[in-house]
Amino acid sequence: MAGTGALDGKVVIVTGAGRGIGREIALTAAAEGAKVVVNDLGGAADGSGASATPAEEVVDEIRKAGGQAVASFDSVAEAASANAIIKTAVDAFGGLDAVINNAGILRDAIFHKMSVADFELVIKVHLMGTFYVSHAAARIFREQTSGAFVHFTSTSGLIGNYGQANYAAAKLGIVGLSKSIALDMARFNVRSNCVSPFAWSRLIGTIPTETEAEKARVARLQAMGPEKVAPLTAFLASDRAKDVTGQIFAVRMNEIVLMGQSRPIRSVHRDGGWTCDSLASHAMPALKSSFYPLDRSADIFSWDPV
Repeated sequence: MAGTGALDGKVVIVTGAGRGIGREIALTAAAEGAKVVVNDLGGAADGSGASATPAEEVVDEIRKAGGQAVASFDSVAEAASANAIIKTAVDAFGGLDAVINNAGILRDAIFHKMSVADFELVIKVHLMGTFYVSHAAARIFREQTSGAFVHFTSTSGLIGNYGQANYAAAKLGIVGLSKSIALDMARFNVRSNCVSPFAWSRLIGTIPTETEAEKARVARLQAMGPEKVAPLTAFLASDRAKDVTGQIFAVRMNEIVLMGQSRPIRSVHRDGGWTCDSLASHAMPALKSSFYPLDRSADIFSWDPV
C-alpha cells in the first residue's frame, strides 16, 4: 500500500507479526513511515514450536521496500521475554511510540472437554501477554508522556462463540485491561484502544467446515483479507488518533463498527429488599424482556461483508 506518512519517525512494536493480520500491520506501519519491531515466536496456531523464519521474512520484505525493521523472537507469554521485546525496540531505534498487541493462539474445545492446560495457555498468551508487553512499555510512555496501545480482541469475547471459553475469556479480559490502561494513563497522554478483526488468518482456519452453513461462513471470512484491518490499526497508533482512546472497533471488510460497552439497561426496585420468591415473581419477569439471548458473533453480524 502507498503510505500517507501517518507514522513517520515512530517506533512501533507489532507482536505476532510473522503471519496473517500481524504481518499486514507490520507492513502497513512500515509503509506509513514507522520503524518496526517485527515480533513473532514463530509457533504453530496452537502455540507449539518456534521458528525465526516468519519474523525474518517480514523484516526482509520491509527492508526491500525501503523501510526499517528488526526481528524479535521473544515470547509475549512471560514477563522477562516481554521486557526483551521492548528492549529490542529501544536498542535498535532509540525509543518506542506504539505497541500493537496482536500475538495469539487458539486451542478450541467445547467447555466440558477443555483441558486446564489449554485454558491456561490461551489466557497466558492473549491476556497475560498483552499485560506483560503493555506493562513493560508503559514505563517508557509515562516518562515521555506519549504513546499508544492497540490491543486485539474478538467478537468471541464481545458477543460469544461455541468452543472458545479460553479465547473468549482472554479476549474480553483484554477489553477490561485496555479500558483500565486508557483511564490510568490518560494523564500521561497515553492512549489505549481495542480492535476486533474479521479477517481470514491461520487461527480462523481452524474453524470446522463440516456443515454447509460452516462452509459458507468460512467462505465469507476468506474474502475478508487481513489488509482490511491494518489501516485502522496504523491510524490508532498515530498522532492522528490523539483524541481516540478507550474504544472498541470491529473491522469487517470495508466496514468499521464502533462496539458497545457494558452499561445499565434496565432496573427494578423493591422496598425492603428482595427474597428468592420476589426475585422469581417480580424481578426476573420485569427484566426478562431485556435479557440478552445466547447469540454468537455470526448471529449479530448476519449480513454479508461489504
